Amino acid sequence: MTEARTDNGDGTTAADLSPGEVADLRRTGIDPDFWYPVAVSGSVPKGGTFPAVFAGERIALYRGEGGTVYALEDRCAHRQVPLSMGVVEGEALRCCYHAWTYRGNGRISQIPYLPKGADRPPRGVRAYPVREAYGLVFVFPGDPEKAFGSGLPELPAFHSPGHRTMTFSRTVHCHYTFMHENLLDMNHQFLHRGVLGRIQPKLLGYETGPDFVEARYLFVPGGGRKDRGAGLLSAEGMSGGSTPDVITVRSQYPYQTLQAVPENATLPAFSLWAAYVPQDAEQRVNHTFGLLSIAKPSLPGALHLAWPLIRRFTERVFAEDRMAVEAEQRAWDEQGADWNQEVFPLILHLRDMLRSNGVPLRPAPAATPGACGGAAGLSSPPARG
Repeated sequence: MTEARTDNGDGTTAADLSPGEVADLRRTGIDPDFWYPVAVSGSVPKGGTFPAVFAGERIALYRGEGGTVYALEDRCAHRQVPLSMGVVEGEALRCCYHAWTYRGNGRISQIPYLPKGADRPPRGVRAYPVREAYGLVFVFPGDPEKAFGSGLPELPAFHSPGHRTMTFSRTVHCHYTFMHENLLDMNHQFLHRGVLGRIQPKLLGYETGPDFVEARYLFVPGGGRKDRGAGLLSAEGMSGGSTPDVITVRSQYPYQTLQAVPENATLPAFSLWAAYVPQDAEQRVNHTFGLLSIAKPSLPGALHLAWPLIRRFTERVFAEDRMAVEAEQRAWDEQGADWNQEVFPLILHLRDMLRSNGVPLRPAPAATPGACGGAAGLSSPPARG
């Protein structure tokens, strides 16, 4: 394996490790210099707010009367009360406590009781670059100067008239790297035997690079009872077919995708895009956002009728995966380290890639007194270790 470049979670780097020792992947932070979904668009109504979070940073989303979504540090510079509890007025956000008002760029626009002629505090709160796409609200929590040189993921199937997309938004109590491993390592299909029946996954091959790992599997049905939604999810399943599928899974840092192409077909029956967004500062909890785009069959209305069954099937699979990865996290918490004995070369490559693209976990911010009772230390972008 290649040498890890991130720290071990306690300030040590790979250079501090003993020969052959590898930094604990579960102590590696996700790189904030990417666009991350933090809410479903429908959770941020016009004239309303939504409390979001990224790796322990609380973010107040609000949608102005014109429909634009803004993202601010979720604490008023005055008394640190969450701005997500505030009131939207036009394109501004007013704190619910003393009515300090903020523009979308984080600047203070009004303090109602400030004496005439008195200067407003020079600093407001941090504003995050924010964009909407695919029915999700994305923020760029890292260096804002890098935001507009960094593109959103490209998901052409989302806008295709030949597809319909199902959105997932769930909290999972585990480090984001467990999620990557779970989807990429398709040898865990025994876990889903009650939903998928007996599946014999065969690894056809894989490729690796500095920021990606991609694997191709052949899924051969082996009999057994499976959920009706499993067959309906594939294009051939609409007609009752049960042929092998070629499954391609790609971890393209920091996102992950999956495509399923029935054998002898050329186009995917469905494709999945997923992002695992850390919630807490230690990054032991993530919020999973997923977009499952399903190809519409030739029979009009068939997918609409099958939708509830497909939704039930995918929720059952996700629930089983969540059970497993949360159990992995509990074991890590109990043991205080990663005791895994991994033997699958594909996953060893994946862990290397995730380590080398990750960053040191950020230390807890120290309170820095400022002009507004601590706002000076909190309103500037957090330091990246």
